[in-house]
Amino acid sequence: MTLSVRIIACLDVTDGRVVKGVNFTNLVDAGDPVEMAALYGTEGVDELTFLDISASVIGRETTLDVVRRTAEQVFIPLTVGGGIRSVEDVDRLLRAGADKVSINTAAIERPELIAEIADKFGSQVLVLSVDARRARTESGFEVTTHGGREGTGIDALAWTEKACALGVGEILLNSMDADGTRAGYDIGMITAIRSVTKTPLIASGGAGALEDFAAAIDAGADALLAASVFHFGIHRIGDVKTYLNTHNYPVRMSVTR
Repeated sequence: MTLSVRIIACLDVTDGRVVKGVNFTNLVDAGDPVEMAALYGTEGVDELTFLDISASVIGRETTLDVVRRTAEQVFIPLTVGGGIRSVEDVDRLLRAGADKVSINTAAIERPELIAEIADKFGSQVLVLSVDARRARTESGFEVTTHGGREGTGIDALAWTEKACALGVGEILLNSMDADGTRAGYDIGMITAIRSVTKTPLIASGGAGALEDFAAAIDAGADALLAASVFHFGIHRIGDVKTYLNTHNYPVRMSVTR
């Protein structure tokens, strides 16, 4: 049985508001996260991802509140990332209503955190966010931090393999070069990551035309994450699912209310 391709809406949240830019710069306000989450839920999105791009303690408390209020309104899987540095952070988010957590910088700094979270909560709770860009590494892709602004010198393929071995349940592959450009997912990057792991892979960064979603599936993505094309009304969730369904890609169709 072929699993359905999941369509995921991403909400980058700072100071309690959804923002979006290009390559994580020139951020503009896109709306209230709880209202947007509820809308996407009614439109049939399969999952939601909240990425807290505020680094402060105030930002973390804001995110916990947003997670609680969203969990009361939507009944689809909710992944939360940003600033997670410990098992205790994961516990707080899960208690607030998150179904999964996404980690990046803390795992790079201390890979053992992956195993600690997986051992306590199960691999299905843990998403590794791989923020990658094209660079002079062995594979040609480098892991970055701080929204793609700081390179680590770590090869993205080698890091993905290591993280999966430690217990990651899913990979969120963010193309820092394509982010917000609407020029298409980074097909080469998706193909490369898929070649080193069978762990479920979410493609992120660059969604524009409906054809872009199909191309990412063909490259090996199990799920497709998008932000600006949904936030600014370029496509609705139903548009993407209908396109994929008519082109024989397995998606979970739903009635828009």
